[in-house]
Amino acid sequence: MVERFLRQTTFSSVEDYNKNLDFIIPEHFNFAYDVMDAWAEEKPDGLALLWTNDKGEEKRTTFAQLKEETDQAASYLQSLGIGKGDPVMLILKRRYEWWITMLALHKLSAVVIPATHMLTKHDIVYRNTRASVKAIICVDDAYVTGQIRLALPESPTVKTVVAVGESQASLLSAEENTAEASCSWHSWQEEWQKAPAFVRPSEKNENNDTMLMYFTSGTSGEPKMVAHDFLYAMGHLTTGVFWHNLHEGSLHLTVADTGWGKAVWGKFYGQWFAGATVFVFDHEKFNADTLLRQMEKYKVTSFCAPPTIYRFMIREDLSRYDLSSLEYCTTAGEALNPAVFDKFFEKTGIRMMEGFGQTETTMTLGTFPWMTPKPGSMGMPNAQYDIDLVRPDGTPCEDGEKGEIVVRVGEKKPIGLFKEYYRDEELTHEAWHDGVYHTGDVAWRDEDGYYWFEGRIDDVIKSSGYRIGPFEVESALMTHPAVVECAITGVPDDIRGMVVKATIVLGKEWKDKADDALVKELQQHVKRETAPYKYPRIIEFVDELPKTISGKIRRVEIRKKDAETK
Repeated sequence: MVERFLRQTTFSSVEDYNKNLDFIIPEHFNFAYDVMDAWAEEKPDGLALLWTNDKGEEKRTTFAQLKEETDQAASYLQSLGIGKGDPVMLILKRRYEWWITMLALHKLSAVVIPATHMLTKHDIVYRNTRASVKAIICVDDAYVTGQIRLALPESPTVKTVVAVGESQASLLSAEENTAEASCSWHSWQEEWQKAPAFVRPSEKNENNDTMLMYFTSGTSGEPKMVAHDFLYAMGHLTTGVFWHNLHEGSLHLTVADTGWGKAVWGKFYGQWFAGATVFVFDHEKFNADTLLRQMEKYKVTSFCAPPTIYRFMIREDLSRYDLSSLEYCTTAGEALNPAVFDKFFEKTGIRMMEGFGQTETTMTLGTFPWMTPKPGSMGMPNAQYDIDLVRPDGTPCEDGEKGEIVVRVGEKKPIGLFKEYYRDEELTHEAWHDGVYHTGDVAWRDEDGYYWFEGRIDDVIKSSGYRIGPFEVESALMTHPAVVECAITGVPDDIRGMVVKATIVLGKEWKDKADDALVKELQQHVKRETAPYKYPRIIEFVDELPKTISGKIRRVEIRKKDAETK
């Protein structure tokens, strides 16, 4: 499959990859037809999806079966009036139907808007109105359908809601039906298999048509609408085939909610380019022991998760689990603390390969199989992007100098880079102008070309003339056995301008020791682990850190709370 889209399919070194990565771009590329239906023809009995849940249910789907089910779903959605360019929001948790509807909507050239099940009425109204959502396909539970009902009177563009499940939570009384007459409700289970045979639409998508939109939760401000074209899927070929190092026969598990971008990084495009099996564990609440048992039971060979998940996993006694099938591990979503890398390697013998990207991109920096990982480094630039580090004045940084990660865009947009912030020309120009896309993330590059994350531009702390990146202090704190998670922020100070504050989640065995003595111990620990001027002068112990929907720490919320209580 890969040879259809790359002129060279294997690489032996950084130099080889940088010189020879070259995409073959077909006209009217559509992942559902050109990759998934092609697999159904070439490898019909190959296992495409292995889905299970915390109730013990299990479903194994071959590529041929997946084609049949996605054709049926596409026909059903056609019958509801959904077609090319129609914005459709998916709120399906990790239900099996998410994979079916994603592919079905691609086949119709509709615009898919994945969303989390945790959205409130306000969130749903905002998304519906900003994107002119025409239809919502949602999990049929009382909370989700309840919030959608509350949102509908303020969402005039929504004409159809399809509820997926058997809970009957979506059933409306006659009075409610009258109140929502402008929007029809449907039951997926009762209707989708009755649709006629699927006929592929005669009008094909263009490569630059919008295929997918994500509302980024961000660390500040209202969510932005990130619009991706049909080539975005191809951009993830390097994610699955090279960064995840997948092949036919791999069983890959990525821990990600289907409502955020990491799901298509790890549960969809790149993995199926490689012909691997996507493993899905549908569960309500994360538990490290339960996850490890699933990996043991199904013999997962490849695993990807944000560092937070690894932090909880290494606190388990990993000798109790048979992880002998595990071959390769990757991590992204937030910066990886070297202490977590070292502990996981000590317990498993596997070196985590870190990657970096944004909702606006595919993987822009990564540690590939032909590289030796440096604990805590994001790796090197992915050859499909022209990556650089720049100073505030736009001039390139020297090695060892902190700067903003940017993507230099020539005459042709790189495969995988977003189209625009939908319906926001000003915001798009603010981030992408003069041939450069500004990520807003700060890093430095060592003499070997590896990049090291520092934080968001607005997270950098300036104290007594020093510039302090949150991640370097967090990494120092994470080497202390008491610390499970932490966030570093700046607090205004009359003398120093700002001082460093650490908000810390302690391990359960340390919570009764959260006193002044532990504060001093942690401060001294940071002084020993990194430059003394970086130590946190303020330490607060909390039960949990505020996070975005996608699991990233919301330092802006900590700063806001501190400002309100000052």
